[in-house]
Amino acid sequence: MKKLISSIALVFTAAALMFAQVDTKTAEQAYKIMESTNDVLAYHGDYSATISLVVEKPGKPKENIQFKIYERTDKDLMTIVQMFPEADKGKGYLRDGDNIWSYDPISRKFTHTSIKEALGDSDVKIDDVNQSKAKWRENYNVAEFKTGVLGKYEVYIITLDAKTTEPSYQKSTYYIRKDVPLLLKEEDFSGSGRLMRTILVPKYSKVTAGYVATQMIMKDELNKGESTQQVISELSFNKLPDRLFTKAYLEGLN
Repeated sequence: MKKLISSIALVFTAAALMFAQVDTKTAEQAYKIMESTNDVLAYHGDYSATISLVVEKPGKPKENIQFKIYERTDKDLMTIVQMFPEADKGKGYLRDGDNIWSYDPISRKFTHTSIKEALGDSDVKIDDVNQSKAKWRENYNVAEFKTGVLGKYEVYIITLDAKTTEPSYQKSTYYIRKDVPLLLKEEDFSGSGRLMRTILVPKYSKVTAGYVATQMIMKDELNKGESTQQVISELSFNKLPDRLFTKAYLEGLN
């Protein structure tokens, strides 16, 4: 019986080690670095932009998709409107805090959805364009923190485990430049540890308000050859009217 109890204890100890998080001091450092990746970006308060996506899938022609995004980051308000292709024009998404709706202009109906939903037939999710700084502490535990080199840059390598159902993936590893806290690479994993998606950020532009990731490449690691390139343009940081963040705005577009 003692041997059995000892064996059970060893199993639980091993399981606890597998899921152990880093110490409090290291976790706090990691959270601050992740938050700084939001601070250094230009998205503070109100902004609008055009998101152009090029979707590539083996054996299919390239697909071009375009959205207009309006966001009020300090209030967790966001509206996304599809502009192209013409057949999908007017489809949209509306976020108000924890509530997210998708809008179909044909049926003129709103459906409660998730931040995990993809934009069109792309590898980009609503979560990817969410600029909320608070999401790191609210939704993740720090699983690993180390340093390394990526290309010509020294980087922090931070692995986060989801502690809520909000994140699109159970685990993600982020490669953050040390000199300027810009995300260079992200790897997203399933609960079993399988690599699901890789994001590369090869190009940033510096504007008055901060940095903008003007080009991102998202690779589907489950379906080799599938990828989405995201390009940001027509950025504006002017104050946005409140009506843009309402269901009535989406309904009135068509």
